[in-house]
Amino acid sequence: MIVEHAILPVRQGQEAEFEAAFAEARKLIECQPGFANLQLARSIESPAQYLLLVRWESVAAHTEGFRRSPEYQRWKQALHHFYEPFPVVEHFTTVFASGFDAAGHAE
Repeated sequence: MIVEHAILPVRQGQEAEFEAAFAEARKLIECQPGFANLQLARSIESPAQYLLLVRWESVAAHTEGFRRSPEYQRWKQALHHFYEPFPVVEHFTTVFASGFDAAGHAE
C-alpha cells in the first residue's frame, strides 16, 4: 500500500466551489482498480490549501491506471482549474505507523 500526497493550493475565494466539485469528482477515482481510500483535509492556518491523501495498492495503480484512464480526463476538467500553482504529487510508503493497520485504517 502506498500513499499519494498532494498539497492543493486552491485559488482564494473558490474554496466552496472546489469542495463541491471535489465531492462529485471523487467518484471518478474511487472506482479505479487499486484504489483503497482517500482523505481531503483543509488547512486551518491557510484555508485555501488542502491536503489530499489517496491510498493505492501500488504507484502503478495511480500513475499507469488512473492517470491513463478516461476518468482522469474528467477529473482534470473538474478540478485542475482551481489550482494556483499546480500541485506537486508524491508517493510514500509507510516506514512506521501507530494506531493504524497496514492499509492505513484506524485500529
